[in-house]
Amino acid sequence: MGKFDNHGLKAISPLGGHEPREDAFAGLLIREVTDRALASLAARQGRLEAVHSAAESFLGGALPEPVRWRAAGEFAAWWMGPDLWMVSAPHDSHELLAGELKQALGEAGSVVEQTDGWCCFGMEGARCFDVLERLCNANVRAGKAGDATRTSMEHLGVFLLCHEPGQRYSVIGPRSSAGSLHHALVSAAKSVI
Repeated sequence: MGKFDNHGLKAISPLGGHEPREDAFAGLLIREVTDRALASLAARQGRLEAVHSAAESFLGGALPEPVRWRAAGEFAAWWMGPDLWMVSAPHDSHELLAGELKQALGEAGSVVEQTDGWCCFGMEGARCFDVLERLCNANVRAGKAGDATRTSMEHLGVFLLCHEPGQRYSVIGPRSSAGSLHHALVSAAKSVI
């Protein structure tokens, strides 16, 4: 065993805890999601078709179209902008997701490790619409499963992924603003519930 092995280091969540935070309200659960690895994927100029083909083979499904997200097996991906996606997978089995994705894409795409750059909060329950309408200008009542909306909440740029309209969402924002985003979600919940 080397001198740097077994220091007992434990990862800290974006909110600074050793365990993900959960906040329960009548009809709503807000939970910090910490078990996903993230990597961004950008198609290089003139290589979009090759990226789509290689990504589909690696992910087991096609990359999502603009303003959409999709899951295939243990992978999920959402559209972030023209020729740009975020890919997600379970951290335990894909801790080195960016390297795996880069190997699959070769020179067709640029891949960047993103796991520690973002935070994610899951929202579940019948009061999702009420809270989201208070926080952002996305038309959540007209949304459908698979929507990936870029919006702002409390002056923070976030992605809002719809899993089940009115019932289940993911809110993904910058890790450096995790505390502010969490405060906004909890404050909005307290104000409407």
